[in-house]
Amino acid sequence: MAAPGEHVLNSEEEEDEGVEEMEEDEAEDGKEGKVFVPGLQPLEPGEELEMDRSAYRMYHECQTGAPCLSFDVLRDGEGDSRETFPLSMMLCAGTQADAALSNRLLVMRMYNLYGMEKDKDQDKEEEEENSDQESDEDEEEDKKPQMELAMMPHYGGINRVRVTQRGDQSLAAIWSEKGQVEIFDLRSQLEAVHSSTAMQAFIKQNKEATPLFSFAGHMTEGFAIDWSPKVPGRLVSGDCKKNIHVWEPREGGASWQIDQRPFSSHSKSVEDLQWSPNEATVFASCSVDQSIRIWDIRAPPNSMLSASEAHSSDVNVISWNRTEPFLLSGGDDGLLKVWDLRQFQSGRAVASFKQHSAPITSVQWNPVDSSVFAASGADDVVSQWDLSVESCDVGERAEALKELPPQLLFLHQGQKEVKEIHWHPQLPGTLISTALSGFNIFRTISV
Repeated sequence: MAAPGEHVLNSEEEEDEGVEEMEEDEAEDGKEGKVFVPGLQPLEPGEELEMDRSAYRMYHECQTGAPCLSFDVLRDGEGDSRETFPLSMMLCAGTQADAALSNRLLVMRMYNLYGMEKDKDQDKEEEEENSDQESDEDEEEDKKPQMELAMMPHYGGINRVRVTQRGDQSLAAIWSEKGQVEIFDLRSQLEAVHSSTAMQAFIKQNKEATPLFSFAGHMTEGFAIDWSPKVPGRLVSGDCKKNIHVWEPREGGASWQIDQRPFSSHSKSVEDLQWSPNEATVFASCSVDQSIRIWDIRAPPNSMLSASEAHSSDVNVISWNRTEPFLLSGGDDGLLKVWDLRQFQSGRAVASFKQHSAPITSVQWNPVDSSVFAASGADDVVSQWDLSVESCDVGERAEALKELPPQLLFLHQGQKEVKEIHWHPQLPGTLISTALSGFNIFRTISV
């Protein structure tokens, strides 16, 4: 496990394989390069993908030791809509180490994140190599991305992490493999990643993460959890035995009232939960029973609306559009579906896409563009989509691209077993993904 404190992130590694369009070098006989589309054609023996640097505005990667299969973005006080480099961000994540005692609850502050530099003209570079070498080295050193990492030991692997702000508290809700949902106050970790003095004191303590509050009423482990965007401190959690519980915050900020009567219309494990961004009492759920359900906490225990056969297999993840009445879902069938909640009872999605060749592991609408969303799959691909794009003539390459839906913007590769993705709410177009091989932080030319 990497030690707490300052870390350097690896950036723009040559072997990474994120691509928008991977083209073979033109052959010596003058043939045009071909567009490589992940999932539609295999690599030939001996072939490797190389990163198309021109397809990214920014790309960085980092590792935290044991893999973090879930994370969330902590909002900071540096303002919204930040696009000027260097950028910074804060994340909260939980590890899934092989040994229960080796897990950590992490707060990361990444900063000095620069964008992709344009390739220099080769001849000019050779001509000025000697005179500019020293200044170039200094400039490269100044542009190295940095990371401060504050880790607290946590007994048991962390299945999912979600954060919220309640007053002056930054809270993390986590589902762990020990079958409990726990709430943590991140104050000491946030102080540590912003101050070297606080970091030294934090490292000396080296104490196990102590929850502000915990709930063992689920009686089994789970993955589904979400904070309400409308009522600070309101939480919903779902488990692998199909039960869902709603948490109501009590005054004082250190305890919650949890209704022991579960919302229980699902017949199998609840995989994901999402509060409505507009209605304080409404949330959505998806399940291994292939259904998606809409609930109102004022009318327990049954759901108001449902699509009983939303997918042909497990429905793994959902995302609620912030400004439009759309719900996005991803399943084990590899399908991405868009649901219009005004027509939800019909059981028919308004759009369905089959680009991923393996189960969908994460989906999320872009927080500032209601037509754009991203998804990740067990095929090691992160995809970006725009529903506003219509079919058009792509010219000479129409034949090569005819099997791609016009709404598909970008395919990013290079990670192994991608588990979760999040758009950064304050950095337009910036997407973060976590996998067994670590984190990727990037912005493409498409969004």
